[in-house]
Amino acid sequence: MSQHRLSPVLTRSSSTLPGGEKAHPLPEAIPEESIAKDTQDAAPKPKPRRFSWLKLDMTKAEWDILIASTCLKLLLFPAYRSTDFEVHRNWLAITHSLPISKWYYDTTSEWTLDYPPFFAYFEKLLSVPAYFVDPRIVDLNNLNYGAWSVIAYQRTTVILTELVLGAAVLKFVRGAENPAMQRIISASLFLHPGFLIVDHIHFQYNGFMFGILLWSLLMARNGRKLASGFLFAVLLNFKHIYLYLAPAYFVYLLRSYCLSPTGTLLPGRFLSLANAVILVFLASLGPFLLMGQLPQLLSRLFPFTRGLNHAYWAPNVWALVTALDRVLLRFVSKGRLSGLSVNESGVASTSRGLVGDTVFAVLPTVKPIHTFAITVAFQMIYMGRLWTNTSYKSFVTALTLCGFTSYMFGWHVHEKAILLVLVPLSLLAAENNAYFRTFMIASVAGVYSLFPLLFTPAENLIKVIYSVLWAVFVLRPIHRQVYQFPQGVLAVTVDGLERLYLAGFVPLHLFVTIFPLVAKRRSSDAGQSALEFLPLMMTSVYCAVGLVWAFVRLSVTYLTRKD
Repeated sequence: MSQHRLSPVLTRSSSTLPGGEKAHPLPEAIPEESIAKDTQDAAPKPKPRRFSWLKLDMTKAEWDILIASTCLKLLLFPAYRSTDFEVHRNWLAITHSLPISKWYYDTTSEWTLDYPPFFAYFEKLLSVPAYFVDPRIVDLNNLNYGAWSVIAYQRTTVILTELVLGAAVLKFVRGAENPAMQRIISASLFLHPGFLIVDHIHFQYNGFMFGILLWSLLMARNGRKLASGFLFAVLLNFKHIYLYLAPAYFVYLLRSYCLSPTGTLLPGRFLSLANAVILVFLASLGPFLLMGQLPQLLSRLFPFTRGLNHAYWAPNVWALVTALDRVLLRFVSKGRLSGLSVNESGVASTSRGLVGDTVFAVLPTVKPIHTFAITVAFQMIYMGRLWTNTSYKSFVTALTLCGFTSYMFGWHVHEKAILLVLVPLSLLAAENNAYFRTFMIASVAGVYSLFPLLFTPAENLIKVIYSVLWAVFVLRPIHRQVYQFPQGVLAVTVDGLERLYLAGFVPLHLFVTIFPLVAKRRSSDAGQSALEFLPLMMTSVYCAVGLVWAFVRLSVTYLTRKD
């Protein structure tokens, strides 16, 4: 593919909306060659070369980023890997060794298949070359296999499938209104510390699946809404956690694609979208429907017998509530709050994600129906705003808030789910100062909240240095582009408190690093075991403060904007 230089005559000036916010309509750049048609016709046209379509439209800087990041990921092959590594190896074995009728029934390993069928098909595809690399990889009874062959193979598949993400972020640059700034945002996504920590060390395939999400958003940006909906349906059948984003897609596609500006239903478009989605789900669920296994499949996808919080409290509203319950329990135990009663069944519980472990000692117990009702209530507010404004930026903001709401109030939320917020929020980072400040606080708190996933000494330095370098090279140029000095006493105060909060991550990291060393030396003390969970709790609570504030910030920005 050849690159087209855009005509300066047709570049769009940035208009200003009330409140000082820049408008960012979809670019409709016209190649300069179409303007200078007479001149171009006079020049001899080069003869197209065979296989010219294989040429990648990448700049030298983009190649450098791809090569450097790949080298780093290769060096991380021997790094720590979580139980998720064995989970995915076992799924390779299940899909390779068993007929499809037994995939969602097998219990040979405790790591049973609990992702939607498209991901199972994906594992089946990966199991074919895995067998030729090392047949023991796909041996169903070869549990906890840790040979170098399986390590190299599975980590290589993460690198290769992440190219779906790389291709998507490259396409976001092409046709962007501000290519230089979009290039920074695209690079920040491809090099995101969240993907390095969760995928390339801890081990998962988030880069691949978020690549599908970004392709869907790119289609929406380019006005190809049917393709956007189709890709999102595909994504749902890879990992059902993306259901958190479904309300935004439903409202956006219904209002902007299936209805006319006057609100009249467009039957042709509605049927096209419905058929596309139905075909995707039939391709995914069809075999299991025919075998009568849909209830079994759904029981694997949606296990409701888990606790309110995961083992490490994901830094959301419930982490703050859980911490408050622990603090109140200490006061009540010492007789300082005599008016409060204690639920004895909640004294031993810390809501660490165990089966049925959701009981508080002092505060009222939170049940799944409560989290569901709160989540839906907040999402309805944002969906009402999206219904009245279906611009691309409004859609991405509403999508981000859908993920944010589910993260804040959902049941048994995993800390890794913060990527549902950070990835789409990145696309809004350079819109204006309000969006950037939200992005900065959410990114710092969100990335740091992933640090406990890597608790071995060898990876501590990697996660800190890499995340700091990412923050410097991403946040500084965007800050220079959009920064506005706060106006008024309240704005100055908020700005100062946000800076103070961000600076607080330095002493927090010193504490969580040094405290376990001191605690180990004093392990013989009687009360020391009660403080073993303190570093994780401090991390969760401190990150939760920033993420809750970022959630409030983004909500206010979205609901009060005037465009």
